[in-house]
Amino acid sequence: MMIDDNYKYTDVTQKIIKAFYQVYNTLGYGFLEKVYENAIVIELKSMGINVEKQK
Repeated sequence: MMIDDNYKYTDVTQKIIKAFYQVYNTLGYGFLEKVYENAIVIELKSMGINVEKQK
């Protein structure tokens, strides 16, 4: 997926989308939202993004 590089947060947006697809492709469909939330937090932290849940 290509995102226009003219936006302010393009690099972070690309990492978030990549993390989403990685989690979804690994876990698949059918889990509670909390499971996906925890997995995305772990994935984003592994990419070097400082995140907090439900801030």
